[in-house]
Amino acid sequence: MDKAARKRRLVRVLDGERLWPPPVWMMRQAGRYLPEYRATRVQAGSFLDLCYAPALATEVTLQPIRRFGFDAAILFSDILVVPQALGQKVWFVEGEGPRLEPVDPARPVLEPDRLLSRLEPVIETVSRIRAELAEETALLGFCGAPWTLLTYMIAGRGTPDQMPARRAALVDPSGVDRLVDILVKASIEYLAAQLRAGADAVQIFDTWAGGLDDAGFRRLVIEPTRRIVEGLRARVPGARVIGFPKGAGGHLPAFVRETGVDAVGVDWQASLDFVRDAVQPLVAVQGNLDPLHLVAGGEMLDAAVDRILDRLGGGRLIFNLGHGITPDGSIDNVARMLARVRGAGER
Repeated sequence: MDKAARKRRLVRVLDGERLWPPPVWMMRQAGRYLPEYRATRVQAGSFLDLCYAPALATEVTLQPIRRFGFDAAILFSDILVVPQALGQKVWFVEGEGPRLEPVDPARPVLEPDRLLSRLEPVIETVSRIRAELAEETALLGFCGAPWTLLTYMIAGRGTPDQMPARRAALVDPSGVDRLVDILVKASIEYLAAQLRAGADAVQIFDTWAGGLDDAGFRRLVIEPTRRIVEGLRARVPGARVIGFPKGAGGHLPAFVRETGVDAVGVDWQASLDFVRDAVQPLVAVQGNLDPLHLVAGGEMLDAAVDRILDRLGGGRLIFNLGHGITPDGSIDNVARMLARVRGAGER
């Protein structure tokens, strides 16, 4: 890692420093709440076309950096490019979200050998972003965690309770374990390529981690993440990894201890006192403002920001949301949040 990377504020927190004010970025910071994003999205033609167009994907990645000066940019892409690169049919229905041709765990028809060749445009985007970013701004890559990817791959769409994948994990455990193995290996290769192309760190998004019982969480969240982190660092020594097991709750300390992540994202439902006492002594914490505060704004937004800073400001903190900003989030409220964080007195 070059010397410039080690000076970037977010990287410094991942490397063990406590900084004040904390570095800030937002999940989905390049998105539909920005008029410039919406204009570029129309230009691209479709969401997936945008993901695979390096010039346009670079542009939308940089838009929130130009507007707000976040401490990190995050690659504009989607978690489902990995199933698509493995050969699964993926498309998006306007106003409804992703659709996939369901995979049968007993007879998966996937093509791992073609993964990186199909993802070359995304890796090119990483290189372009790093070349255009200011030296002080960190660049994050990402992937979807195996469990969250499986919930879409098996059901063929997003589901409110992940029932199809949860059922498959119990009815056909060996088939699901084979799929997990494919996704672990694919994630390692994909994340390694992003880091080599210029990403300072990567985040593993496990949006549906909270839907599993204790045994399922250990088998399908902790263990695959541990394997990804271990395999990634074998390929890229010193690789920095942020885990985001949304809804993990009381599993967070075990997740941190057993996976080896450098930071953990926490959602807005997590108890701040629990996170401060049981999680933050182990690792840097990222989060955890409820995205709806960026819709509502006002004094409630100020108070919510202050609560996070008061509870978590004494340790290593990356200020973020508890999930992605919603399309109806307010630009003015994002600016207000940033001013509140950056103007906060020392905790």
